[in-house]
Amino acid sequence: MVSKESASVKKTEEKLKPKLFSVMKGYNKSQLIKDIVSGIIVAIIALPLSIALALASGVKPEQGLYTAITAGFIVSFFGGSRVQIAGPTAAFATIVAGIVATEGMDGLVISTILAGIFLVVMGICHFGSLIKYIPNTITLGFTFGIAVTIVVGQVKDFCGMTFEGTPIETTEKVAEIINSASTFNPMAFFVGIISLAILILWPKKLNKIPSSLIAVIVGAAIVKISGMNVNTIGDLYTISSAPPTFAIPEVSFERVKALIPNAFTIAILAAVESLLSCVVADGMIGSKHRSNMELTAQGFGNIASALFGGIPATGAIARTAANIKNGGRTPIAGMVHAVVILIILIVLMPYAAMIPMPTIAAILFIVAYNMCGWREIVNCIKISPKSDIAVLLITLVLTVVFDLVVAIGVGIVLAALLFMKRMADVTESHDWIYVDDEDTDPDHISLKKVPDNTRVYEINGPMFFAASDKFNYILDNTKGIDVLILRMRNVPAIDASGVEMLDKITKRCKKHNIEVVFSHVNEQPMHAMEKAGFVQRVGKENFCDHIDSALRRAEKLENVVKKNKGNK
Repeated sequence: MVSKESASVKKTEEKLKPKLFSVMKGYNKSQLIKDIVSGIIVAIIALPLSIALALASGVKPEQGLYTAITAGFIVSFFGGSRVQIAGPTAAFATIVAGIVATEGMDGLVISTILAGIFLVVMGICHFGSLIKYIPNTITLGFTFGIAVTIVVGQVKDFCGMTFEGTPIETTEKVAEIINSASTFNPMAFFVGIISLAILILWPKKLNKIPSSLIAVIVGAAIVKISGMNVNTIGDLYTISSAPPTFAIPEVSFERVKALIPNAFTIAILAAVESLLSCVVADGMIGSKHRSNMELTAQGFGNIASALFGGIPATGAIARTAANIKNGGRTPIAGMVHAVVILIILIVLMPYAAMIPMPTIAAILFIVAYNMCGWREIVNCIKISPKSDIAVLLITLVLTVVFDLVVAIGVGIVLAALLFMKRMADVTESHDWIYVDDEDTDPDHISLKKVPDNTRVYEINGPMFFAASDKFNYILDNTKGIDVLILRMRNVPAIDASGVEMLDKITKRCKKHNIEVVFSHVNEQPMHAMEKAGFVQRVGKENFCDHIDSALRRAEKLENVVKKNKGNK
């Protein structure tokens, strides 16, 4: 039975109502001030990150800010979390860069809109709770793989190299780095090292001011004052301070069909990362997010981001944590963060041209390090079976060598196959012939009287196609009995193959004049059996709710068999 309290909590989690509408009931001036202050601080943190992630994604620097503005505001307004901050994240950098390189900006816009639609559908269909079924090994694998691709992609700018070609794949970039080693720029490397040192050491002393902002200011000052030959954003890109404007891409059925795999990957990645961020935030503030509303809001945010010149967005764990630490407790903080970034874009964006590319690379190195989760991977390798480690490593390698679509697809298939194997391994049937004096089960065979010509088998675990061969044991041990009892109290689920195996057992028994009785069949298996017509074939009277009633039924059937034999 489900308690009224837990049912109420579950209903609250599932309802599609933005958190903003719930938290505003007791909103006051004190919390408004905290939310505004937190929103401003988070905007300062998000500014250099959004620019850096845009460049890592192969798009213009202002497009990262467009994403933080549109998706940041909409996700906060419609979201299912009190404190979630949305915007561009490192998880998307590699896949976005690949889409832009192969499909162009229109391809990215269409993919992001489709991903947004997928997310909205996932939220409306209450898929929020299903995301947790993606194994942690796959998440760790592709996250670390993404971190590796980000690092490899930034070596060029960190070292001031000049590439002859335009490599897309990570392996191609590694080869180009080796071939371009002679173009190494010591001055760029020096600026990159200084920036990296600030990013590592600054938070240990003065964590109130974002280290990335200090690195950007110091790096720009060094290059400007010294006149070093180091590329800046302005040297490579034309920066616009215009606010985001609405634009619809040219769409065709063939184009949409070709981009669905990329869109699906973006949607899954956005769903996983945003809900993971929500879970982390819940633990920090003692709240409970609405996962389905959050998915719906992420969908709205991605659609808006694409239509206003941005890139894919999701919940950003680091920015969300910064929001919480600075006093943000309602979606107002996230909305303020988006508005502040818009103001900075219009007023201060021209100054972004002075930011050195090695500094951007250093920021992305730190982002990659923070997201890679190497500690979790080490721990996973220590405690996990070899099969799980294999899934993790295969997902990691495929992410680096190929792309995220291949990595997630192969990873999920491998994890599913391993899961089915494990379920098959724990599924068993055993004969009730042993006695254990220490057994505390009140329904143990040692406490029951089994009729002389009756045999009881207990089945443990789900009965599905991967475990079908486990039940051949029953088929081979039905000689010399009149009644076979199949006890199914520990069978939580059954599929068509499981029903087919039971049908095979009953037909074999019928052929040898053996009656089959079922004990304690759970709800899902019973429903499956009824739907297949199996219950009707066996007879409803041969389905008992407890082993005691099953044994009584067996005794009655034995008496009938004996009587029939006597008449003969």
